Amino acid sequence: MKTDILGRKELEHLVNSFYDKVKADALLAPLFARVNWERHLPVMYAFWENALFFTGGYFGNPLKSHKALHDKSPLNDAHFKRWQQLFIETVDEYYEGEKATLAKQRALSISTVMQLKILSGGE
Repeated sequence: MKTDILGRKELEHLVNSFYDKVKADALLAPLFARVNWERHLPVMYAFWENALFFTGGYFGNPLKSHKALHDKSPLNDAHFKRWQQLFIETVDEYYEGEKATLAKQRALSISTVMQLKILSGGE
């Protein structure tokens, strides 16, 4: 039986499971080949904890970091769609409930805004 995302423990599991899929994905893996996972994963835990539980523990600018990635290795619609697909698939694989639904909604909203701003060159 699936549970909801109740806190940090579930978020860490979700993020780790998601990035395991990303690292094995033919389209996305090359974008993440040079990521320092020891630094990146705690940032992602804090990001999602703040996005779902409003902890205030995330300090960063995801748009800026993704624009920098785009400058080095251009992103396209397929990258964003695949990211969304893998994220939603991972949430659905392990969790269900209010926070799981919110995680999927936030992921789609955030990635759509990033996609529009990065690919259009807008701020």
